[in-house]
Amino acid sequence: MKPGLIIRLVVLALLVAFIITPTSFAWVFQPLTRNGQPPIYVQNSLLNLTISHLTIVAIATIASTLLAVGLAILVTRPFGAEFLPLSRSLANIGQTFPPVAVLALAVPVLGFGTAPTLVALFLYGLLPIFENALTGLTTLPPAVTEAARGVGMTDRQRLLDVELPLATPVILAGIRLSVVISVATATIGSTVAASTLGEVIIAGLLSNNLAFIAQGGLVVGVMAVLIYDALSALERALMARTGQRRLQS
Repeated sequence: MKPGLIIRLVVLALLVAFIITPTSFAWVFQPLTRNGQPPIYVQNSLLNLTISHLTIVAIATIASTLLAVGLAILVTRPFGAEFLPLSRSLANIGQTFPPVAVLALAVPVLGFGTAPTLVALFLYGLLPIFENALTGLTTLPPAVTEAARGVGMTDRQRLLDVELPLATPVILAGIRLSVVISVATATIGSTVAASTLGEVIIAGLLSNNLAFIAQGGLVVGVMAVLIYDALSALERALMARTGQRRLQS
């Protein structure tokens, strides 16, 4: 087993242990407290906050992926090419408006809670997935697509059996970027009463408790790194299967 993998597994084990039994690690965060402050956030279950955080990220990413890949497929078909500028503008909306601004606009319509956070993450995740899906579908080896036409495959068969499988590693690279961004950005959802790990960080800021801020930021940061590494490994495996070179990102 490679040393890098061993380190990641150890870090994952420590992360899971901390999330399940955070009070066991009180001694780690005790030096960051002062005047008798509690070293561990116990107002809410860290496990529940983590599950809720990841669930929000997963739902937003799935929705972003479905729309972004759907738009990429549309604009790479002859009948949909004219919609490319409009699709690119739609994908850019999330990058044009910061997530905080989206939350501010969404709360009056959707109310406080998870919904505004989902909208913000959904919009923010569109661009990297759309651009990578577009790249993956427009840079396919011509010989492969011509061979598919030569054997009599229909447009639908070429898309499902040839184009999407070949483009999947590139699309996954966009999903990887979107997920990592969302894991970090989801913390702001707690400002509008969404149940995320941002609750721990905000509690630390309000009470001037550095231990709360550190543990909230640490869990989010480690999760982002581990998810990034896992998706990168999956991307490399898919690239190896299709004989493609991995995109640098």
